[in-house]
Amino acid sequence: MTDVADNLLRVRDRLAAACARSGRAAASVRLVAVSKRVPLDRVAEAVACGQLDLGENRIQDALPRRDELAARLGPDVAAGLRWHFIGPLQRNKVRKAVGGFSLIHAVDSPELAGRISQVALELGLRQPVLLEVNAAREAGKFGLDPAAVVAAAVAIAGLPGLELRGLMAMARQSAPATELGATFALVRRLAEAARADTGLALPELSLGMSDDFEIAIAEGATLVRLGTAVFGERAPGA
Repeated sequence: MTDVADNLLRVRDRLAAACARSGRAAASVRLVAVSKRVPLDRVAEAVACGQLDLGENRIQDALPRRDELAARLGPDVAAGLRWHFIGPLQRNKVRKAVGGFSLIHAVDSPELAGRISQVALELGLRQPVLLEVNAAREAGKFGLDPAAVVAAAVAIAGLPGLELRGLMAMARQSAPATELGATFALVRRLAEAARADTGLALPELSLGMSDDFEIAIAEGATLVRLGTAVFGERAPGA
C-alpha cells in the first residue's frame, strides 16, 4: 500500500467519525483532494484509490496538469474526475475556467459572478459556483465581508449561465478550536439566510482544510479541501 492510499484511508476514517459525531451520514461530505503542485504520479495514486474530486488553485497550472493526468489515466477514468477550482479567479482568466471545472469555489464579488455568467452564456452552459466569504475578516484576504454575503447572493441568484451552489470560506490559520468553530458556524448561518432570501437550495458549504476539517464538518461542511492530509507535506518551494 502506498502512503497516499494509507493517508486516504485515515482521512476517510476521520471524516466518517466526524460525521457520526454530528449525526450525519459520511456520504453527506465530499473530500476534495487539493492536488496543486503535487507530483502527478501521487495524484494518479489517489485516483486509483477512488478519489475523484481534485482541487487546483491556479489556472495556468491546473489546465496543463488536468490534460497530462487525463493522458496518463485514459479517457474513461479522466471522464469521471471532478475538478474544483479553489483559488482566487482573475477576471481575465474566467474564460479559461468556465466549463473546465465542476465547481468554482472562490467567487468573491457580484462583478466576477457576472463575468462568469457572461462567458458561460457564450459557451452555452451553466457554471456551478460558490460565493467566497472572508469569514475571519482578515485584512488582505479574498472573499466577501460577511455583512455583504446575503445581498451578493440575492444579486447573482438569477444570473443566467451561473448556478449558485452555496458558500466557501477559510478559517484563520492556527486559530484555536473555539474560533474555528465560530468561523464555520458564521458561514453556516449566512448560508441559511441566503437560502431564505434567494429561494435557492444552496446545498454546498466548502469549509475545512487538513488542520480543521473535523470542526468544519461539525458546523455543516459538505465539501472539505485537504492537501497535506492526503498527499503529505510538499517540498520547500513547491
